[in-house]
Amino acid sequence: MKSIKWAFTVILILAAQFAWAQAEIFAPIKDALKAGSAKEVVKSFNQSLDINLEGEIKTYSKAQAEFVLRDFFKKHPPTDFTIVHTGSSKGGLQYAIGNYKSNSETYNVLIRVKQAGNDYLVHEISFVKE
Repeated sequence: MKSIKWAFTVILILAAQFAWAQAEIFAPIKDALKAGSAKEVVKSFNQSLDINLEGEIKTYSKAQAEFVLRDFFKKHPPTDFTIVHTGSSKGGLQYAIGNYKSNSETYNVLIRVKQAGNDYLVHEISFVKE
């Protein structure tokens, strides 16, 4: 019985560490989206990435993505952004699902990151209006 309790404790500790690590990966992106700062958001971007704005998916360079997001934030200034779920795929991709609020509009946001060396960089971000 002691070994079962011990194993359960170890699993809980590992799960907590994993959840904390995921929160750390997405914290700068979350703060930048909440502030509506395209300049800060792109600091977490890969050199090229896919952006989905209300069903229109395009691949942009990091520099182009800053202009696209700046325009989006101008048209839809944030009133709040929260991450409601984080996880990882079987292939090891980390993702976060959040809610972006702009006045009376709400967007579901999906952020997918890949590890590049010691960093995790966004390779896809999606804003879909509810």
